[in-house]
Amino acid sequence: MRLFLSLWLLVHTVDILAQSPDIELLKSIHVERNQQWDGTARFISSTEYAIGFGLPLGVCAASWMKRDPELFKKGVNMSLALALNTASTFIFKRIVNRPRPAQTYSFISPLEYERNYSFPSGHTSNAFVTATSLSLQFKKWYVVVPAHLWAGAVAYSRLHMGVHYPSDVLAGAVLGSASALATYKVNQWIHRKYAKKYWTKWF
Repeated sequence: MRLFLSLWLLVHTVDILAQSPDIELLKSIHVERNQQWDGTARFISSTEYAIGFGLPLGVCAASWMKRDPELFKKGVNMSLALALNTASTFIFKRIVNRPRPAQTYSFISPLEYERNYSFPSGHTSNAFVTATSLSLQFKKWYVVVPAHLWAGAVAYSRLHMGVHYPSDVLAGAVLGSASALATYKVNQWIHRKYAKKYWTKWF
């Protein structure tokens, strides 16, 4: 709850405190970028869909193949975290109604045009909910480090492409991480309290 409250406070202060630093930092990243990396940024950004949505399904599929109820629980947890994050991102975008940088500043030429609102970054929130939930389910350094390096790369790619302000990306990272942590804690409580005896019935 504290993380969500922090995000809510960020929503109400972003226009006051972040506009000038936001656009200056975005300008230094996007306008002054090395254009040779444009294709790489597009590719990294696009991996959010395949990895973010494919990974939970892959874990669930692997659990059925292995007849492993614990692995299935991990896949369900990741799927629920993604669902919570997707819904939360949708709601916050419509609460804040922040235009994309290119709609406000003519010197921003995005590498792709997005029709929805800017705050928070959906790509970043999905990348971080995936990285955080994966790290919570598989607590190994060789999972945690690459997962968060990938999520960070997705976040940076959105700035390189000129489709988000830095505060959009920061809020997306907070929201995604908070969604994963909240889902993990709630599912732990439910599993201990009610669901433990039911998992094996699926296998």
